[in-house]
Amino acid sequence: MRLTKFTDLALRAVMRLAVTTPEESVTTREVAESMDVPYAHMAKVVTRLQHLGVVEARRGRGGGLALTELGRRSSVGWLARTLEGEEEVVACEGDPPCPLRTACKLRGALRGAQEAFYRALDPLTVAELVDSPTGPLLLTLSPRPTRSP
Repeated sequence: MRLTKFTDLALRAVMRLAVTTPEESVTTREVAESMDVPYAHMAKVVTRLQHLGVVEARRGRGGGLALTELGRRSSVGWLARTLEGEEEVVACEGDPPCPLRTACKLRGALRGAQEAFYRALDPLTVAELVDSPTGPLLLTLSPRPTRSP
């Protein structure tokens, strides 16, 4: 199994936010820079995480991003399933559809493998993702300095 780049960014963003203290203000731009990804990509990820209730964004002075309690308790399997969607590993009904689709055992086996992948992530919460040594490392990541022209 391979997660989409979107899901990968989302998991990294919630990990970064999981080590943020309530007094700390972290912006989408800062998260994007610390993860070395384009701001536009991270902004889309943060918007999706807000819609899921995993991240809260506060505007204005002193604003920033915060992981919600739901986000902190969320299962990594649930997050991955939700962000990845219901797409199958293979496109049996694609264009053109696979000629084996009516009698193929591979589709079911791959669906089972996909679900086993997510089930393996289900017991792990976002809060547990940032246990040592990950959390302390995340705290050392800072936005990369902007280069002068």
